Amino acid sequence: MNRDMETLLSMYEQILELIDLGVHAVDQHGKTVIYNRKMRDIEGMNIEDVLDKNILDVFRFNPEQPSTLLEALRTGESILNKQQTYFNNKGQAVTTVNQTHPLQKDGRIIGAVEIAKDITKFRKLIQEHHQRKEASRTFADIISQSEAMQKAIRLARHAARSEAPVLLIGEKGTGKDLLASCIHHESERRAKPFFAQTCLSLPDDWMETMLFGSEEGGEIQPGLFEQADGGTVLLDDIDSLSLPLQQKLARFLQEKQFVRAHGQKPVRADVRLIASTSGDPIDAVQAGELLKSLYYQIAVHCIVLPPLRERKEDILPLAIHFIRQGNERYGLHVEGLGDDVQEAFLAYSWPGNVRELEAVMLETMATMEQEQTITLAHLPAPFRAKLAPDETKTDFLFDTEDMLPLDKYMEEVEIYYIRKALQHHGFNITKTAKALGLSRQNLQYRIRKYQIDKEWG
Repeated sequence: MNRDMETLLSMYEQILELIDLGVHAVDQHGKTVIYNRKMRDIEGMNIEDVLDKNILDVFRFNPEQPSTLLEALRTGESILNKQQTYFNNKGQAVTTVNQTHPLQKDGRIIGAVEIAKDITKFRKLIQEHHQRKEASRTFADIISQSEAMQKAIRLARHAARSEAPVLLIGEKGTGKDLLASCIHHESERRAKPFFAQTCLSLPDDWMETMLFGSEEGGEIQPGLFEQADGGTVLLDDIDSLSLPLQQKLARFLQEKQFVRAHGQKPVRADVRLIASTSGDPIDAVQAGELLKSLYYQIAVHCIVLPPLRERKEDILPLAIHFIRQGNERYGLHVEGLGDDVQEAFLAYSWPGNVRELEAVMLETMATMEQEQTITLAHLPAPFRAKLAPDETKTDFLFDTEDMLPLDKYMEEVEIYYIRKALQHHGFNITKTAKALGLSRQNLQYRIRKYQIDKEWG
């Protein structure tokens, strides 16, 4: 092979690794000869697991849905826009939409190539939407004695009597999703669907299809707004939505109609929007993260939810509420908190807000037996370490029989540090990334990898 051919082959290989579509090619015997980076990501496989092996020795296919690559080899015909679900060598389901073509030389078939688009995660997200339909919630379900929270509830009750959009502002874990659910279920739309969706860290094409639906390949996939027709949609972290999608959303709010991704005809939907943000929306507008026009549309009713550290009178009643839930879940008879725990809870800043308190209480009760009072010793060890930040952490680090491997421990340190930085900057991605010396994309990758946005959302 001459040097020019080697250079050209190297270019081809690099291009295959860089493109954002899965490419999988087999020879005439069904043995893999090309398997690019994106395809490895889609199928969760290493290249050595697949290359030079027959695909039937690696993957498992349903009899009713055979391999499209082998079908193209057998028939010599292309298969276009074919959705296929199969299983990798770990038994995990993979769903793709494929363009599959036979490869020919001198009139005979020498192989087949498949260009695949991953929809596994999209299908999972769609399923999660159906699972996240809320049961009826009312304002009476909100545990609060603080004046700041009572003010937010009064504003929310007023908003429930309206049809205008609502903007909820509050840190992660302050209860924005609960308040949105209450607004819906005390409105005239209560008999219609209620859906909640985060806008954080999702690719643009997924998000557009998720919200507005798709007509790709002749198949109509209804989006969230179509499914919620007549009801309410909560969009969490709306300032994380890309600006082009914010513009499309603004047009939908104005015109009450939209065009599906890859579609032509407008689709009408009657949906009330509730949006939320973890930071100051004015800062987001000034930073270019939130369209000014969209902000004015969604901020007709603007409700601020205070963090738990500013409503300390709610901490102990909430803890008692979660104790009741834990008793029911675990068959316990816990009556309350010890004095030492009450004092510690009131002194703690609760950066994860109500969601953190709920997690601590349920984790505590999951390990209890017949005790009637929760003491400091019952609390999870990592949380006890947070209650005494100035004390040495040596006991905590070795508080288990098995020490963590170094890479696992460093991963936990990274998660903790990123979480604290996000909390410090009100979960503003741009500000946090700058403070950490990361690019915005790099930080979003870590948030997705560690699922940090889901912990106290």
